[in-house]
Amino acid sequence: MSKRFALFATVAALAFAVVAPAPAIFAQMAEKTVNVGGAPMYPSKNIVQNAVNSKDHTTLVAAVKAAGLVDTLSGPGPFTVFAPTNAAFAKLPAGTVDTLLKPENKATLTKVLTYHVVPGRMTAVNLMKAVKDGEGEAHLKTVAGETLIVKQAGPGRLTITDAKGDVAMVTIPDVLQSNGVIHVIDTVLLPM
Repeated sequence: MSKRFALFATVAALAFAVVAPAPAIFAQMAEKTVNVGGAPMYPSKNIVQNAVNSKDHTTLVAAVKAAGLVDTLSGPGPFTVFAPTNAAFAKLPAGTVDTLLKPENKATLTKVLTYHVVPGRMTAVNLMKAVKDGEGEAHLKTVAGETLIVKQAGPGRLTITDAKGDVAMVTIPDVLQSNGVIHVIDTVLLPM
């Protein structure tokens, strides 16, 4: 009986060793990810490390690289980023993105991108509270130094209004990052 038990214990231990995930893989599996652009966004990775994997944010990533903001958005932060999708950039007038990506327009591109970034980590719950405390709207100062207006658009839905009055809908809230949070939006926000 004890030989049979010892053999069973050995077989069970070997089977577990073969199927048990490595610690790093297990840690990633335990993270609560959100899929954005067909890729999981890991809370243990920073904004840039996650964004480069999203098929919906290739234009944003190209713009961040062209503006020289990779190191900043990879830094400790924390940052709240309202991240426009490729479809959001496609809504801009024809040629706008190509013009912004030219080296001579780096300052303008940087201003547009930093207009999408607010210092601190503001989850959807934090934003909703700020809207409630602001009696219907929250005014957020961006890294660019200008203001965005956040409003509630129904239960659990938020809009972001830029300086020109254009309104972006938050389509995927609370994509947590190691250095902040991303809220995916459907419109590019433009400063004055």
